[in-house]
Amino acid sequence: MSVLLQQFARLPVPGRVKTRMQPVLSAEQACALHEALVLWTSRRLLQAGLGTVELWAAGGVDHPLFRRCLGEGVSQICLQRGDDLGHRMQCALASGLRRAAAVLLVGSDCPEIDAGYLRAATRALQHVDLVLGPALDGGFVLIGVRRPVSDGVFANVRWGSETVLEETLNGAQAAGYSVQLLTALQDIDRPEDLPVWEGLQAAVDPAVRR
Repeated sequence: MSVLLQQFARLPVPGRVKTRMQPVLSAEQACALHEALVLWTSRRLLQAGLGTVELWAAGGVDHPLFRRCLGEGVSQICLQRGDDLGHRMQCALASGLRRAAAVLLVGSDCPEIDAGYLRAATRALQHVDLVLGPALDGGFVLIGVRRPVSDGVFANVRWGSETVLEETLNGAQAAGYSVQLLTALQDIDRPEDLPVWEGLQAAVDPAVRR
């Protein structure tokens, strides 16, 4: 089964990304964190070796961060289109399914996603229509599909709330999709999440521990 991997990321602008990290981090530090997570995620997707990797950007596609992702192996930078997050994901997934049998879409906030997690999602899609990777805060860190997402799946989702996963799951099941859930992972959204990010960095680069 051919698989396309899509990464969602926002244009890195201080004061507009990772705002919930303030005031523990300055606007510039929060933006630097965002950029680091975008790079980390794109590298994880590329290293998984499951298929082509695309980066879908919100706010613009022309930025040195995105050009760096291209230089490291991302196939293209696409502009997100849609009225809300659900519509933007729906459009990206539909685009991907015109070019691959299955699509995995992730954000740029969950550095715990690795090759094993992505392979588990791919295996699930051999048996179900839709796979979701739950986030510990009630959202989801991954959505994978092998058929287009209908309007009803995201129709009643309150984005940014603690019920995003539950509402998406309800919408998918009501629309007739078979669904499988993966292991829940931690997003890096708030100051209390920073130790998870620091621990992952330290596991890769011992210099982080010093």
